[in-house]
Amino acid sequence: MPVHSFPPAIFLMGPTASGKTALAVSLLEHLPLEIISVDSALVYRGMDIGTAKPDAATLAHAPHHLLGIRDPTETYSAAAFCEDAQRLMADIVARGKVPLLVGGTMLYFRALLHGLDDLPRADPAVRQELECVAAARGWPALHAELAQADPVTAARLAPNDSQRIGRALEIFQLTGKPMSALLDRAQAALPYRVLQLALIPSDRTVLHQRIAARFDAMLAEGLIDEVKSLRLTYALSADLPAMRAVGYRQTWAYLDGEIDLSTLREQGIAATRQLAKRQLTWLRSWPGAVVLDCLADDLDAQASALLQKHLHSE
Repeated sequence: MPVHSFPPAIFLMGPTASGKTALAVSLLEHLPLEIISVDSALVYRGMDIGTAKPDAATLAHAPHHLLGIRDPTETYSAAAFCEDAQRLMADIVARGKVPLLVGGTMLYFRALLHGLDDLPRADPAVRQELECVAAARGWPALHAELAQADPVTAARLAPNDSQRIGRALEIFQLTGKPMSALLDRAQAALPYRVLQLALIPSDRTVLHQRIAARFDAMLAEGLIDEVKSLRLTYALSADLPAMRAVGYRQTWAYLDGEIDLSTLREQGIAATRQLAKRQLTWLRSWPGAVVLDCLADDLDAQASALLQKHLHSE
């Protein structure tokens, strides 16, 4: 089927605190869209405050798919996301609407757009060996190893991101090739005409101010109590992907008495800024993305005009 005859879809990508949700909800006001969340933390139940989950009133007006679909004791992979997202996109198109995929988990967007067929399946033996090495030397040491083998992937990962560092090193050991090269080689697999919008701030300082204000709001809204409740409800450990999420990792350390409240705030804001930096690294080199300034006064109008044009093009 020629690309121009594929149904339209929209990617709305951006760093944390760039206003993706507000823009998505605004676009729903006058366009036939349905939102699919692209967020590796929002998939978990009970993690509402620290993930900036849209409130009940917003969700009643603008429902989001893929929120709260896993317990925080479970894992959720890019492959699982692709399977869920493609099923939902087909359902949305069948209802006569357009899928609007919104979030900041860039690996999920890339996997959906290009597929993951070239990546080997997880190998428990290799993974266990890497975890033993990490236990002895620490994940930052393995991150340094990854920087030698696959500098492109390493640049996008935090030195303590054990899940993703482990996966990238596992792929390198199994294939002898960096994960970044395999992703680049993967073939396009998404049968949609995709408009990719990237929200990038013209002033990083303003984004940092937003991040600090939002983290303070999370603390005021009860982030610490949320993590306490999660620890009582589920058999959690600090190394689970859900509890390694920004904000949750620092709150866990606070509840364990490792840091005080001031340090929790300081580390939480710093980690969120680091996350935003990694997301912007992805976005600035993202092929085919239309860049919008998320601080622009007329952002809604700009995005709406682009969507209108895309939806009516053939």
